[in-house]
Amino acid sequence: MCSRVYIKESLHDLARSFAFAGQGELDGLIDRIPRYNGSPSQVFPIIIQEAAPGTGIVAPVFAIAKWGLVSASRTPSDRRLPLVDVRCEKIASHKLAGPAYRSRRCLIPVNGFFGWKSSPHSREKQPYAIAMKTDVLFALAGMWEVWRHPAGIDIRTFAVITCAPNEMMTTIGERMPVILRRQDYERWLSPDPNPSDLMKPYSADLMTMWPIGTGVDNLKNTGPEIISPVNLDPQRHRNRRLS
Repeated sequence: MCSRVYIKESLHDLARSFAFAGQGELDGLIDRIPRYNGSPSQVFPIIIQEAAPGTGIVAPVFAIAKWGLVSASRTPSDRRLPLVDVRCEKIASHKLAGPAYRSRRCLIPVNGFFGWKSSPHSREKQPYAIAMKTDVLFALAGMWEVWRHPAGIDIRTFAVITCAPNEMMTTIGERMPVILRRQDYERWLSPDPNPSDLMKPYSADLMTMWPIGTGVDNLKNTGPEIISPVNLDPQRHRNRRLS
């Protein structure tokens, strides 16, 4: 499962790191990025393929989307929760996510995401931050959909795709988000209906993770201290004060 991410770069840095994409709606997030404790139901920058107004030329562009995929066919009586993430193994045939996966895939730029490790000796789970060793922005694989709210408003939504964990992630969980290599961005955004070979564990050798305070558990905590490393033994009781 992937239910929390962080973006510590500015909008300028986002645009520079993904310079192949037009800025599109990026300025609409001026007061929401950086975001150190990003969660479902919040809005994020994603990169989609879209036809340019007036020319019809399809190209990558930044768009704003709400985390939690809602099917375009959803009705007011449909009580199914938005899809935060979807397992890659069955995504092509998934009733709700399948259509978006086949034709509306996206890149989700982040600096990192979070995972929680269970302990046989405690009810509390220890949170970890996960990122690239080089501390650069990277892209999670996702898909998007436009849902028309009963009030007549179109809302773009998205979900993260998950896969089996790599060697590093196995130590804290059973799933990890699909991380795309830069050379695979173009194909992921292409009309290819099923680039299944791209949905695989990312190389553990290129990644790092570290324990952080339990302040991340509370969405009211939004500062950069969220991703600060902690020394588990002597600091554990102090971490609770951030919650």
